[in-house]
Amino acid sequence: MNAMIFAAGLGTRLKPLTDHMPKALVPVEGEPLLAHTLRTLIKSGANEVVVNVHHFAQQIVDYLQAHPVDIPVRISDESDALLDTGGGLKKAVSLFTDKAAPILLHNVDILSNANLRHFYTEHATHDAALLVSERQTTRYLLFDDDMRLMGWTNIATGEVRTPYSSLDVDKLHRYAFSGIHLFGQRLAQLMVSWPQKFPIMDFYLSVCHQADIRGVLQPDLRLLDVGKLDTLHAAEEFVRTLRA
Repeated sequence: MNAMIFAAGLGTRLKPLTDHMPKALVPVEGEPLLAHTLRTLIKSGANEVVVNVHHFAQQIVDYLQAHPVDIPVRISDESDALLDTGGGLKKAVSLFTDKAAPILLHNVDILSNANLRHFYTEHATHDAALLVSERQTTRYLLFDDDMRLMGWTNIATGEVRTPYSSLDVDKLHRYAFSGIHLFGQRLAQLMVSWPQKFPIMDFYLSVCHQADIRGVLQPDLRLLDVGKLDTLHAAEEFVRTLRA
């Protein structure tokens, strides 16, 4: 299993902690977020991992060197320029030894009980698969009855983004993105003409009419986005329940 951890973000919502450390090294239950994510990926079958870095990049490099694991962990260095998730992935693709295997993408600040091994093996034939949930939000991905990605909407503003000229949003299923997804390397060919920096969701929404991009709903999914200071206590409790 190829896997990539998005760890290059500035972590502005976790200030002042991220004034002196990267978000990836913010501690939860005695260990940095990066350690929790890396352990989860290895237990799920990852045999090589790429971590992208930007904000306090050297701290992440030093941490990984001081805490080696049993699989190769490579650094995709974005110190010169933060490339966002799409640009970060585009830069990192060449670092994987297996050029054909899909890449499991995981935000470093996401904790979950997702069955990543099952998610990877069951959906590897799709061009991309997006793990989604029924959590309440204002921004949703839109899927048809076969869970094919059709677009995106912000229900607070009424904005809709889709490559389809006539889309009846009311007939589609709305789910929230989890920050965990599977990228088939066939899609890398469609990225060639994209700029150096772009969000991965912009890419998915632009090519979903010409690629097989599916939503995957895990009924018992529990997920926590450790994005703000007030979520850190909940994150500690969450990790304890996962270990129980």
